This record gives sequence, structure tokens and C-alpha cells, in this order.
Amino acid sequence: MRIGAVSVALALAYSVVYPSGWTVHSQSGRAANLPGATQEQFEEWMTERSNWGRWGQDDHLGAANLITPAKRLQAMALVETGETVSLGHDVTDAVGSDPNRPFGLNMIISFGPDRIRDRLDIDYHGGFFTHLDALCHVVYDGKIYNGHDFRETVTENGCEHLGITGLQDGVVTKAVLVDVPRLRGVPYLAPGTRVYREDIEAWEEQTGARVEPGDVLLIRTGRWAQRSAETSAAGTSGMDASFLPFLADRDVALFGGDTAHEVRDNIPGFDVTVVHKFAIVARGVNLFDNLDLEKAAETAARLRRWEFLFMASPVRVPHGTGSPINPVAVF
Repeated sequence: MRIGAVSVALALAYSVVYPSGWTVHSQSGRAANLPGATQEQFEEWMTERSNWGRWGQDDHLGAANLITPAKRLQAMALVETGETVSLGHDVTDAVGSDPNRPFGLNMIISFGPDRIRDRLDIDYHGGFFTHLDALCHVVYDGKIYNGHDFRETVTENGCEHLGITGLQDGVVTKAVLVDVPRLRGVPYLAPGTRVYREDIEAWEEQTGARVEPGDVLLIRTGRWAQRSAETSAAGTSGMDASFLPFLADRDVALFGGDTAHEVRDNIPGFDVTVVHKFAIVARGVNLFDNLDLEKAAETAARLRRWEFLFMASPVRVPHGTGSPINPVAVF
């Protein structure tokens, strides 16, 4: 790959020490950046690691059921300094917004009486805008989460089941932030770089943070740092499909990152949205796409605390497939 070749070379220099003073773990098992899962394995995981029926046939929360009152209290006990950090990215930045579905701000200004309003136009799903996916947003083999028939559930009127208002009371839980570039000793991952389960486990070993049932797992790839440094670079890094059983093994409640999670040719010749399909359809895990984790990573590194209170509240759109969102970390 020509784009980000320097970053790829840096990513392979695994024996360095990151400027923060932390030793970078060996990444020899992932140095080739090759697909780690097959289509057959994925299809097995879709059934064997499914949460369908776990909380009953009328369940509308999915893995968010794991966020219990006790879990929220555990998360709130993590607050020490009271610092808050936004985990959302601006709907447009110095480079612009989504070129295929750009954000629109339409000002409405009147004089006599003087009044100022604006109208927002945003098609938020995709690879740029920070948003939260509802459980009705993704389909696999004609079904959405918990076995509901796609064609009977989703119509022109929206989602009959599993819409975004299932989370209308908000998400309050513990988050674990995994800073993969910091682990690998680079400022950001080059486009096309795969993130593996081993990266998460090495991060846990190095930091002492632990992904537990009911947590939000957050993955930083440095996507927005790369966007600032290489404005002409195309594509992003993402999660290798081999990581997917980790979501089940640790009973992750929600998953998020600074990309839309998918990496090119994740399972060669197969569906490109395997992360979305396993997380949302099989596990009932809502996804936070395109978060901005730069400031949170800086704050966590300064405080040496990679676990913190996480809070997010979607817009209450009846029958909606998701919501633009601005989650907040509290340290």
C-alpha cells in the first residue's frame, strides 16, 4: 500500500518504546496484517455466539441488558477528577464532512422581530458522522436481532421493533479505551491496518484495564489524527473479524471506535460488514461509529487511567435506525 507507507513501516517496528515511557508489546503474530477468520467460522459464530432469546422474545435492549444498576454504580465510582471529555467528532471539520452525504446547516434569520434559528440536514449513517446504531439497523440472512423478520419489522414507517428509543433512558456504564497506536508505538494506524483480539489483550496486560461484562469497549485507531496529518489519504483501519468472539467471551454491552469498524477484505470474497452483522444481529450490541477518541486518549494517558464513566443519550426518534450522538467520558 502506498498511502501511509511510512506509518506501516513504523507499525512494524515493534521493539520501540513509546514516548510516554511504556514498553510496546511484541506484535509478531499480527505483523503480516492478514485476515484471521474464515467465512465458515463467521457463520458458526453468528449462531453459536448469538444472544437470541437470552432475555426473552420481547427483548428490545439486547446486550444493553448487561448494564445493570450495579454496573452503573461501579462506573460512577471510577470518577476521580471530574474531568469531562467529548467522544464525538464535529459534523464537519477543516477537511469537510462526508463527501457523499455532506452535512447541511441552513440558517433561518429574520429581522423585526430579530430571530435566529437553523435547520440541520444530516444523513448520519456511514463512515464519517459520530452516531449510534439501533438494533434494527442491520440485517443478516433476512433477520434482525432476536430473530425478527426484516421485511415484517422495517417498513417506510420505520422499525416496528428494536428502534433507537430502546435506549431512550441513556447509556451509563464503564468504558475501557484501547489505544492501539499507543500500543504499537505509532501516532495512528495506516489505512487497511487490522486490529486483532491480541491487541486488546496485550493492552489489558500493559495497562491493567480489563474489559468486563456490561462494559463499553472503545477502540482508538488514530483515524482523526491521520486525517489531520494526511488529508489526501483514503480509507481507514478496522477490526479483523477474528476479534468478534471477544465480544461474546467478555459479554460486552456496547462497542465503539473512531472508525465504522470494518476493514477492507475482512473476510476475502465475503460480506464487508461482518463486524456490524455479528455485533448487532447476533449479539444485540449497539455500535458507536466514528467516535473521536483523540482527547480522551490524551486525558487517559495523562491520568494513566483507561477505564472511566461513559454516558450517552440518543435522540428519541420513534422507530429510528439510530441517532447522531455526542458521548461523554468522565474521569
